[in-house]
Amino acid sequence: MTARLFLGWTGDLDTDAGRLAEFGPDGSDAARRLRTGFLRRHADAVYDRLTGGRRERPRIEELARRAAVAFPGLVPDADQLAADAARPQAAKEGREIDRGIFFHALLGSPTAGAHLLDSMLRPTDAALALLPEFRRTGKVELPAVHLERTGAGAHLTIVNTHCLNAEDNQHVNDMETAVDLALLDPAVRVGVVRGGVMTHPRYRGRRVFSAGINLAELHAGRISYTGFLLRRELGYIHKLIRGLRLDGDEEAWPPVRRDKPWIAAVDAFAVGGGAQLLLAFDRVIAEAGAYFSLPAAQEGIVPGAGNFRLGRLAGGRISRQVILWGRKVWAQEPDGRLLFDDVVEPGALDAAVTDAVERLSGPAVLANRRMLNLAEESQDGFRAYMAEFALEQALRLYSPDVLDKVYRFSAHRGAA
Repeated sequence: MTARLFLGWTGDLDTDAGRLAEFGPDGSDAARRLRTGFLRRHADAVYDRLTGGRRERPRIEELARRAAVAFPGLVPDADQLAADAARPQAAKEGREIDRGIFFHALLGSPTAGAHLLDSMLRPTDAALALLPEFRRTGKVELPAVHLERTGAGAHLTIVNTHCLNAEDNQHVNDMETAVDLALLDPAVRVGVVRGGVMTHPRYRGRRVFSAGINLAELHAGRISYTGFLLRRELGYIHKLIRGLRLDGDEEAWPPVRRDKPWIAAVDAFAVGGGAQLLLAFDRVIAEAGAYFSLPAAQEGIVPGAGNFRLGRLAGGRISRQVILWGRKVWAQEPDGRLLFDDVVEPGALDAAVTDAVERLSGPAVLANRRMLNLAEESQDGFRAYMAEFALEQALRLYSPDVLDKVYRFSAHRGAA
């Protein structure tokens, strides 16, 4: 079947799904145009079918798996994704673009999108399994993140130390688990995120906050569109702002709150994804000499929700200078005050964090941070942004300029 022979949509979900299935895994523009048209007409009905009328709450990865079974030809199936995942980025067939079309449509719907955002605010199974241990010992060590409760604070230390705390699939998985644990533990009143001590030769013995996305993993094809690029935004970063949703919370009286204030302690630099992360914190403390940078335009991709949040905090001019022009903002410069609340000498960072934990443990902090977050970032505005991000980021991953950078990076590493 070709696009020329396509007879049009009937408006009936199952009939139209049958017509779509005839195109199978076709990755042509014509097939993607049809998938877009199908979802434009049936996004809410598709979502209801996949979630049992919104009684179930699958996360994005499970939702896409269900879609591949229930609606053949709509998104790639497990075998197709596995084959693509085994290839370097420049050799992939771009099947994740079809997931981008899928999530663009679902998040673009006020009904399906709101339900999906809420589902992604549920705690992960991994966190629920580890919660008894964390409550008992106050410690959990994950491959990329170590979590320790000290007094009222839960300290999340990023330990991807070999790559300057660059983000990869494991890092996103572990960060969400650790954030969930900090939010679930009633003994924790404030969360703190800081980079660990580096083993990388250039910064050996020093702490670094984050070098952003791990470009080596991206170029090798090991950065997941759904499990990394979407999950980090809809999962742990959104949880930093909104907190957790638990079944039954809406019915409880007095209301059960699962949100907490968060502090970032920035050593050396916050680049890319690390800089995006700072925009979700209630207080950012930096050592003198640290800087903020979002070089995604140079890398060729969209810097998560950085475009959504940076302008609100620093203004449109600075946002464009940073994202489009590659400007670094240093903690001690005047504009740094728009991004860093406190700038201290390196030896004073621990004391500044301790003081901030104490001050943010006050009884009125939670209510006021909730109201600030509601005023500054509406759930619906975030949903609409993420709908567009879902498609734009999928397309950028397979754009010629990005693949050219991938090829040149791989060739350089091979020559080295």
